[in-house]
Amino acid sequence: MSMIKQKTIDDIMETARIEEVVEDFVSLKRRGVNMIGLCPFHNEKTPSFTVSPAKGIYKCFGCGQGGDSVRFIMEHEQMSYPDALRYLAKKYGIEIAETEISPEARQEQQYQESLYLINQFARDFYQEQLFETDRGKSVGLSYFKRRGFREEVIRKFGLGYAPAGTDKFTLTAVQKGYEAESLKKLGLTSQYGRDFFRDRVMFAIHNLSGKVIGFGGRILAQDPKAPKYINTPETDIYNKSKVLYGAFFAKKAIRKADECILVEGYTDVVSLHQAGVENVVASSGTSLTVGQIGLIKRYTENVKILYDGDKAGLKAAMRGLGLVLEQGLNVKIVVLPDGEDPDSYVQQLGAEAFRTYIDQQAKDFIMFQAGLLQEEAAGDPVRKSKLIREIVASISKIPDPIKRALYVRECARVMEVSEELLVGEANKAVTSRMQQQAKEQEREARQQARRGRQAGGEEPPFPSEEPAGLNEVPIEDLPPPELPPMKGKEAPSGDGFQERDITRILMTGGDQVFDPDEGLTVARYLIDNVEDVLAEFDHPLYQRIFEMARDAMLAGQEVGPAFFLRHPDAEVQQLAIDFSALPYEYSENWANKWEIYLNSQKMPDENFRKDSESGLKRFRLRKINRLILQNQEELKAHAANKDDVEVMVCLKIDQKLKEMRNQLAAELGTVVFGGQ
Repeated sequence: MSMIKQKTIDDIMETARIEEVVEDFVSLKRRGVNMIGLCPFHNEKTPSFTVSPAKGIYKCFGCGQGGDSVRFIMEHEQMSYPDALRYLAKKYGIEIAETEISPEARQEQQYQESLYLINQFARDFYQEQLFETDRGKSVGLSYFKRRGFREEVIRKFGLGYAPAGTDKFTLTAVQKGYEAESLKKLGLTSQYGRDFFRDRVMFAIHNLSGKVIGFGGRILAQDPKAPKYINTPETDIYNKSKVLYGAFFAKKAIRKADECILVEGYTDVVSLHQAGVENVVASSGTSLTVGQIGLIKRYTENVKILYDGDKAGLKAAMRGLGLVLEQGLNVKIVVLPDGEDPDSYVQQLGAEAFRTYIDQQAKDFIMFQAGLLQEEAAGDPVRKSKLIREIVASISKIPDPIKRALYVRECARVMEVSEELLVGEANKAVTSRMQQQAKEQEREARQQARRGRQAGGEEPPFPSEEPAGLNEVPIEDLPPPELPPMKGKEAPSGDGFQERDITRILMTGGDQVFDPDEGLTVARYLIDNVEDVLAEFDHPLYQRIFEMARDAMLAGQEVGPAFFLRHPDAEVQQLAIDFSALPYEYSENWANKWEIYLNSQKMPDENFRKDSESGLKRFRLRKINRLILQNQEELKAHAANKDDVEVMVCLKIDQKLKEMRNQLAAELGTVVFGGQ
């Protein structure tokens, strides 16, 4: 086993563009200099996940997750650090240079990779059985051929055949060195040592990075007692409620089309993809979950759901779509002709005609539901009133109030009832829903507060509101920016706020030029001016950061954002991310649209000299005030002991310290209380 060399790591970090890495999994939209999207790490309706291409980092202001390209892959794909580096190296075509590491590290990495490796072996085994064995070809391959699947598509999607024997796969896997317990853990082998999938055509299920995380198997024999489809049970790497079949192959097409086509089965996905309709995924026969909806919403807010013509099944399926509406997706329904499914119909019509059909036949979900229920309740007032309430319940789940109002108006027209009546009913439903949500949020807040007290307390990761009125006050007269509290740490106390402020400046602008004539950087300026009081720092992390920055500078390294953002110390890296990713930015519209300019100074992100000077002055003012108090205590003690010599020394020190304090206070425009 080997370890990736530092030069290769540097090449990967320099090459990987954070927006390109994240966009493989999250749909991003430009907002000023940054990009924003829905967070992939927690469920949210309003985007709070921000990517900064200039800084090479991402940050969610909802859940607090943040990091660089490597950290994103580690967290999103649950990979180790070396695996994330290898993933990025492969993405950007970087050759990896490695050095040998210990057998213990090798064993740990093998453990982390073992589940994916076993699934990869299983996929290859099933595919070999499909193409290389007589029964696989005569039974499995002939089934796929009847479906019209071409060989390149069969191989692309990892389709295969599980042999009919009781333990052929298990014995082969064990002979290849895979542990029986791991096979059971992945659901490939039963607890009795038998193959879980037998005599079935196989569909490999991939995660968003293309790794095989599970399988679905379709029975071929006519057996009324056996289920038509069986899937891999829940495992450490396969959570059915968070997976959509075909999402890995569809994600780019979904983003490009700004629409996701949702079908029911595996074969529907493969058939449509083969026909060129690639923005298609399947829910594998289950109602959509919050996790699956969130997966779609990363790439688009528009969903087109395809159903066959069975009305009973259609009504049952639509009952589960309330969750989709709650998440703010725009849902359209397409009903295929009787006896047709997406697989059969695309082969009958061809790709272009199929696309034309679903575009023309797509109906808005709410209006489709209204029409369907109106037809069902014709001539029955009691039944009609019940169905109207069903429609109102659906409308009330839509988070956008304007969209809700438009649906109410249109449904009132279709259902031939008073719009005011529907408005009243919808408002009642919305109010009831909001009250229920408020109760749930209050309950969750109490639970979080209880957990926070038990864990030592935790504050929200960032302030939620943007400061108003920046154009009314010169920026140089504003107080220091409000700094994000340290997640999971105690809030700064004593001189901690000033220490935190100059640490922020060091970490976000240490490589900026402070004095071009002397070639002085912000880092050098700050370190030179705090080195004499480093021992007086209240907060050990800030002290440690200044010490490591000083040592790095003495070693000839550049001390800037990259130094801290890529630092191996996770606590240092997280603080650098928190400082670098603020929830607000200077809007380009100020200058472009309203012609409001910063005439007195550079843009806030570039004004490191002004920040350094004022931050350092505030910091030293706090330290001097502390020294004054300490000196006064010593003066009292010496006076009590009638030590006149020491009293005179303390008085001179007091005079000098107060002169320094008054000078700094005057420069900062701060009023001094409590003495000359």
